[in-house]
Amino acid sequence: MQHTRKVALLLTLCLYFSWLRLTATAEISGGEVINLGQRQQSWAPLMQTYANLSDVASIRSFFEFRTFDPEGTIFYGDTKEGGDWFVLLLRDGVPEMQIGKADILVSVQGGPKLNDGAWHKLELRSEGKYVILEVNGKLELVVGLSSEQTEDTLTGKIRLALGGMLVGHKKLLHPFKPELDACIREGQWLNLSMPWITNPGWELQPCFPEIKKGSYFPGNGLAMFNTTDLPGVETEEKGITIEVYGSWHGTLISLQSAGFEYVLSEAEEFKKDKNTEYPVQAYWDLTILKHSLMLNGETQQKADSFDFLSMWREGMLLTFGGLPGKTEDAKSLYHLHGCLERIVIQGQDIDLDWASFKDTSVSSHSCPAKAMNETFS
Repeated sequence: MQHTRKVALLLTLCLYFSWLRLTATAEISGGEVINLGQRQQSWAPLMQTYANLSDVASIRSFFEFRTFDPEGTIFYGDTKEGGDWFVLLLRDGVPEMQIGKADILVSVQGGPKLNDGAWHKLELRSEGKYVILEVNGKLELVVGLSSEQTEDTLTGKIRLALGGMLVGHKKLLHPFKPELDACIREGQWLNLSMPWITNPGWELQPCFPEIKKGSYFPGNGLAMFNTTDLPGVETEEKGITIEVYGSWHGTLISLQSAGFEYVLSEAEEFKKDKNTEYPVQAYWDLTILKHSLMLNGETQQKADSFDFLSMWREGMLLTFGGLPGKTEDAKSLYHLHGCLERIVIQGQDIDLDWASFKDTSVSSHSCPAKAMNETFS
């Protein structure tokens, strides 16, 4: 119980300090390269803008888009202060549009998978009663809406948002997870030059010039799970298996529970040179048994006084990328720097978007394809 309170307090503090950064606004050009993967478990947009409909000659926007993430919010728009709205998202890598208009809710999905790490040009436009999506110059989705309650002439404002929604997610016909590790560039929004309103507190991250699949830890952030939210024990003989593929240095995993801490780290080997490039490809297999921990088949720790599997069932803190609660001076020695290309627990691939807390500096689905110390664009 005491450990649970400590974990809850730590997560509360992390979320509180994240909230503290959201205190001032700034303006950026919609044509810039924009990283959407900035926050966790939030439906609030990363940035938004609006225009008077009297100034809009054509409800048409286009931009280039790149991701490895299979699911999340891309682009949102509405009129009537959210009375009529649409959202463009990915689900299983495929574009999906959901639209709410008067008494109508529509959800339609189709087109190519876009989570291949390549840049794709997307165009959204409204033509009378139709909303149209083109991908790479090809017509992919056409949604028609008609209701006695709809109006042919629109007045007032049109609002746009990236990476989130301006209406409550309970309005959705088909729920989805909002977080999206993706980048947008060369956007043209309603053919207007209005700026996007964003928040410097989000500490907007750059987009890597080239990417590969994986979860990237830049050396100053971590992701925390409660083990009750992860795959459970199937048999005590097999225990819990955590497999990690990638290239990194620093602390890979820490396990914490009441009176117990285990740290799987390479920090000592690399801490003298923070510019070290990725080491050779690595694979670590940590097996948690009832009274022992094994790394790549070799026993690391035996403790008859601990029942590790019961601790897993009841809830331990499993952290990738560092040790929560350490002082700032100590964190530089413990944080992870590198790319975890796959994290597999009990044979199931783990998405860092499921974490109880993930630092905004950590990319859930993309790593730089080149050396870590290259300049990003």
